[in-house]
Amino acid sequence: MAGSNVIEVSEASFEADVLKSTTPVLVDFWGEGCGPCKMLVPVLNELAAEYAGKVKIAKVDVYQNTTLASQFGISSIPALFFIKGGKVVAQTVGLRSKKELKAQLDQLAA
Repeated sequence: MAGSNVIEVSEASFEADVLKSTTPVLVDFWGEGCGPCKMLVPVLNELAAEYAGKVKIAKVDVYQNTTLASQFGISSIPALFFIKGGKVVAQTVGLRSKKELKAQLDQLAA
């Protein structure tokens, strides 16, 4: 499901891959059978390539990682969390355009 620059993250790896990352992280909380989530995949793959080394893009399957989903209060997917220095600095829910996401990633990478 994930592209070459998009990493799959689980409850076991979340702290190391996201919270302790020295690079800002865009976390996509998604689920199988979610149409908008599937539509977001090519956009995130493109962004992961464009922001390689500047921003990490991670995916969390909410159905396999229910504890993480509840910790982040996920009620709708896709839910995108922008995390820098282990803290959530922005979040958005639903399908977003590449342009909107680039604007948020530019702020995150600054």
